[in-house]
Amino acid sequence: MKIVILDGYTVSHGDLSWNGLKEFGELTVYDRTPKDPETILSRIGDAEVVLENKVNMSRKVIEGSPNLKYIGELATGYNNVDIDAAREKGIVVTNIPAYSTASVAQLTIALLLEICHHTAHHNDLVHQGEWTSCADSMFYDHSYPLIELAGKTLGIIGFGQIGQSVARIARTMGMNVLAASRTVREEGKALAEYVTPDELFAHADVISLHCPLFPETKNLINAENIAKMKDGVIILNTSRGPLINEADLAEALKSGKVYAAGVDVVSEEPMRADNPLLSAPNCFITPHMAWMPTEARKRLINIAVNNLRAFLSGTPVNNVAG
Repeated sequence: MKIVILDGYTVSHGDLSWNGLKEFGELTVYDRTPKDPETILSRIGDAEVVLENKVNMSRKVIEGSPNLKYIGELATGYNNVDIDAAREKGIVVTNIPAYSTASVAQLTIALLLEICHHTAHHNDLVHQGEWTSCADSMFYDHSYPLIELAGKTLGIIGFGQIGQSVARIARTMGMNVLAASRTVREEGKALAEYVTPDELFAHADVISLHCPLFPETKNLINAENIAKMKDGVIILNTSRGPLINEADLAEALKSGKVYAAGVDVVSEEPMRADNPLLSAPNCFITPHMAWMPTEARKRLINIAVNNLRAFLSGTPVNNVAG
């Protein structure tokens, strides 16, 4: 059996091994694969198994890969795979669920705490000599008010495993939690009050996005919905970039309607130099790194190996093609 990984560096980053897949057949690993279908097809060749993270597995690619029987998405989201084309050809498509729950929740809170305390900025000031030359025993830059989160309301849109993990951390800091979700879960009721999106917009001091990207959630954060929010709201997105209309958010940051934003994802990645969030005030941007701690990536690779093992044994798991 021939196994091809099309963009292995995204997950391995050179410090983790793919050797666990070698027990199943001949393994070829490409660090990166260009976007054009011809190159993708040439690299797949006659392989039966393809694993990828962000490569576009389009209908053209799927139909042009005659031996392909299995696509292993090395991520939770799989919108880069034409599921209909795969289903028509009887190709199993698996994803990697729940491998980065703790890591994504951790970065979500890290962005929020950075907004509240501007720790990086104050660290820079200290290293620039502002504290050693200060007349007082302590100081902070009054350009950035420090914010206490206890007693404030966090609104979470999308209340699956990551949203609930964020809620648990927020509650330990004394925050009240509201949740808007398509599915109401009993375990969620213990962590948050379920409300409609409009109720969440109206009452939340902080809004954190943890919902999937569907047609109905694309541009969820837009000028119309921002107008429903509290003045000075904080918006966080560690889910999918297109959940936010970035031009509308940038304008709201400039006007002060939105006090600050923290995002780990943007609409087009790598981020374009003309993305309006780059020039927006009080916008904290990290480069889609929430899922990347070593522990989470090891977990991802282990699940990918187990997904393929289950498929080869005739009992596929995490099959998103149905």
